[in-house]
Amino acid sequence: MGRIETTEQVFEELFHGTPVTNEGNDPEFMRILQRFIFGDISQTGTLDSKHRELVTVTVLSVLQTLPQIKAHVQAALNVSCTPVELREAIYQCAPFIGIPKTLNAISMMDEVFTANHISLPLPSQETRADSSRYEAGLAIQSPLYGSEIKDAYSWLPEPYASALPQYLTAYCFGDFYTRTGLSLKDRELLVFVMLVAMDGISHPLAAHFKGALKAGNTKEELLAALFQELPYIGFPKTMDALNCIKEELIKESGR
Repeated sequence: MGRIETTEQVFEELFHGTPVTNEGNDPEFMRILQRFIFGDISQTGTLDSKHRELVTVTVLSVLQTLPQIKAHVQAALNVSCTPVELREAIYQCAPFIGIPKTLNAISMMDEVFTANHISLPLPSQETRADSSRYEAGLAIQSPLYGSEIKDAYSWLPEPYASALPQYLTAYCFGDFYTRTGLSLKDRELLVFVMLVAMDGISHPLAAHFKGALKAGNTKEELLAALFQELPYIGFPKTMDALNCIKEELIKESGR
């Protein structure tokens, strides 16, 4: 199957429609981007359509491209992502991109859910009492990352030296990673692509690449996820990310 035919097939699967031929004010640009995203990128690597759309929704949430978030939430539903999986992917953005941007993405997601007659609020995915959020978060964080944040910021004066790692453990891991709806493997894959889409992420990106491997992802899956976001973040960020994880990528590990 040729590139144009592949684009048509993938576009139908995701959006239940046909790609641009000569419609609209900028059909040439739309043909270029659609054939690149759906004719080239969608065929690169081993991720299935569901994970490609979870990656895309996550990256668009980081970038705050709100109309595209809506389009790809719908596409994700069309390829069998559950509403809970989509919600968890967007909720987990909060510790990394901040609460206001996450709320923007949630608003777009909820509009799509409402249009699809999906009853809100969705079922709760909480698994622990508020009093145990730190301990529950630490049980997930420690095997993946050890105490590197606590060690790295021990130079801060108190109470900040204690507060930063405590908040990270309780909020990022205790409030989000302990939730059901997404596996730990998928959460780490999505955090990896979040960090790639952000600026100034060399140290956390390398750490989360290793963490994603520990959580069960393969190097191939992480590379496929990184290439999936290339059209949305551009080549410079993609190549910067590859340079950040180069040492891990070239290690002989059998993964």
